[in-house]
Amino acid sequence: MKYNFKKIEQKWQEKWDLDCTFKASNDFTKPKFFPLVEFPYPSGQGLHVGHPRSYTALDIVSRKKRLDGFNVLYTMGWDAFGLPTENFAIKNNIHPKEVTKKNIENFKRQLKSLGISFDWSREINTTDPNYYKWTQWIFTELFKKGLAYKSNMNVNYCTDCKVVLANEEVVGGTCERCKGQVIQKNKSQWMLKITEYADKLIEDLDGLDYIERAKTSQINWIGKSEGAEIKFSTTENQELTVFTTRPDTIFGATYIVLAPEHPYVDEWKNSLSNYAEICDYKVSASKKSSFERSELAKDKTGVKLEGVSAVHPITGETIPIYTSDYVLMTYGTGTIMAVPAHDQRDFEFAKKFGEKITQVISGGEIDEKAYTETKNAKLINSDFLNGLEINDAKEQILIWLEKNNKGEKTTCYKLRDWVFARQRYWGEPIPIVICDKCGFVPLEEKDLPLTLPDVESFRQTEDGESPLAKLDDWVNTTCPCCGGAAKRETDTMPQWAGSSWYYLRYIDPTNENEIASKEAMEYWLPVDWYNGGMEHTTLHLLYSRFWHKFLYDINVVPTKEPYAKRTSHGMILGENGEKMSKSLGNVVNPDTIIGESGADTLRLYEMFIGDFEKSAPWNESSIKGCERFLDKVWGLTDILIEGKEYQPNLETLFHKTIKKVSSDIENMKFNTAIAALMTLLNEIYSNKQITRKELETFLILLNPFAPHLTEELFNKAQFKGEISKQKWVSFDESKCVDSMLNIPVQINGKVREVLTVPAGSEKDFIIEAAKELDTIKIALDGKNLVKEIYVPNKIVNLVVK
Repeated sequence: MKYNFKKIEQKWQEKWDLDCTFKASNDFTKPKFFPLVEFPYPSGQGLHVGHPRSYTALDIVSRKKRLDGFNVLYTMGWDAFGLPTENFAIKNNIHPKEVTKKNIENFKRQLKSLGISFDWSREINTTDPNYYKWTQWIFTELFKKGLAYKSNMNVNYCTDCKVVLANEEVVGGTCERCKGQVIQKNKSQWMLKITEYADKLIEDLDGLDYIERAKTSQINWIGKSEGAEIKFSTTENQELTVFTTRPDTIFGATYIVLAPEHPYVDEWKNSLSNYAEICDYKVSASKKSSFERSELAKDKTGVKLEGVSAVHPITGETIPIYTSDYVLMTYGTGTIMAVPAHDQRDFEFAKKFGEKITQVISGGEIDEKAYTETKNAKLINSDFLNGLEINDAKEQILIWLEKNNKGEKTTCYKLRDWVFARQRYWGEPIPIVICDKCGFVPLEEKDLPLTLPDVESFRQTEDGESPLAKLDDWVNTTCPCCGGAAKRETDTMPQWAGSSWYYLRYIDPTNENEIASKEAMEYWLPVDWYNGGMEHTTLHLLYSRFWHKFLYDINVVPTKEPYAKRTSHGMILGENGEKMSKSLGNVVNPDTIIGESGADTLRLYEMFIGDFEKSAPWNESSIKGCERFLDKVWGLTDILIEGKEYQPNLETLFHKTIKKVSSDIENMKFNTAIAALMTLLNEIYSNKQITRKELETFLILLNPFAPHLTEELFNKAQFKGEISKQKWVSFDESKCVDSMLNIPVQINGKVREVLTVPAGSEKDFIIEAAKELDTIKIALDGKNLVKEIYVPNKIVNLVVK
């Protein structure tokens, strides 16, 4: 019989809200559980069915933890500053604040309709001045410690819009909004010195319960490399310092390559006969992103510096210098020594420009590809390094370089300092004033938050500055230090700012005097389980861990790390197997599914669709299977009988199911937990009756997955209280073992019969019982039995000739 899911779900959602059922307690004596899901950016499109997968998963864990007696802090907020909202505001002349408010209302309605057990009393919003006061405060503390600074750097600049763009706004070298050409422009930007924490960010991953992919992605992004800096003199009497992880190959260095942005390129212009050609190449390189420039498969381009050469530090040989866009100023020194025999990019470049290729590692041939050495390879064509194995050669060349003042051992990182400014309106104002006398001065805590003023236009200025730069009354201020005339910083913070510490505000969201009280942070930190998209396991986690470590160093938080555990879910794809997106027309709105089949059906399907960590395509027809399962659950009260125990023929299965569902929830195996419940339900119906004890147990097990239906049935069966106030069911390990075992009996590896014996039977008894089966007796007749194999509780295999 189909149940009225619309009426039931609305009833329980309203009751949970009214009773504050899922509000975290301030009783710090209870065991705590702090789960966290990535708070969403409230876009105008609202949720699609991919979003609830993470929320539902940790909701299931949270509901079980509450029944286990834990004080659970599971809540939600809004990462509400961002470019799409601002672009929409510009296009439609609507204040971003109004757009954000409307979008949040829609998101919140959708989340509540799913029955997620959030503590809504702790809801946060990054655009709320009471929230971003503390984002600004953290920035001022970073500034005071020298970890926030201004520096000139290349940015994406749209030549038509005349604005600085974030990387995500650049598509194929053009502006996403106006399709204008995007170039690299040098601009003064606020930076955060995340590189100061590079080693800690790697070392402190040990001991964290992160999925291995997340750890690997962070380590690779930081890109710590042990190597050497080597000095090459030039015909301009200036030294070029190169960084290399392979100083042992120095005798194979046949040319030098500079990044197009290297300052020497311009300094040497009077000596360069082809300076105009070089300038044209620099312009061409400025139109490419760092990602495009570093692609291994791209065509190698470059220009030789005619008129200036380098000098090999050991041989004294003059070698050419090139500029090429495959070398980046942001890695190492912006200069490389090219060893084309043993580096594929250098090899392809040398082949194209006709440069010398000298093999210095033995054991392989160089043909159409550079040679990668094998184990125990030795140095050749390398003077005093000849005959040495690679590690020994590295040691010897480092000794030589340091002795002759030609270089030294060093460590390099791919990680760059964090660009922390946007020439935009819709972001946190940077709480800095610029004084001619005092320089950059941070606002004092009493003057925070520095709120966003209203503006007539959200468009940037003609020269690409923030709209705030047009507000003279706001810009002109007094210096907090000397009281003299000063100007406010008009750049705003990036969206990453508010999302780097939001979990801390959940702990104590209304505290006006500090981010959160010391007592609350001591109790709740670290976050016990953080789940989110795989796409955020690199930058977001690095930024957030960096901020947390800084706050730890200044004694604000009590733990070195913010998150004890990090997992990631696979995406739900469209029915066509592609990522859900509006442009592909494959987005499924959860409102539609909830309206047609109910929130419990959607929750169950999202968890049953497949392995939680893997992507899975949406399948409309499979939803019906979950819907039918819940309809069968609703009918359980029709076969309900009195009884405070498990029925003997179902007792083992109940205990095994409790054990499996409990374990599967903790280990994110939600699909197999649901499968176990489906199996149990089928057995219950085969038995044609269910006791009150059995119904109570089944409803509690299913409740985290389908909370509305189970609460209604619990109430309908007149159990005392609500499931949300009960204890999680327990199992008896001894009753999880079947009293009888079914063991396949094989002859020469082929199953001929199944033997049923009491659990715990001895090997000899089982083998003899197997040989007494009629089918087996016939198969053995006239045969020579040469071997008897018994795999405990699995198989009997009789080998005959």
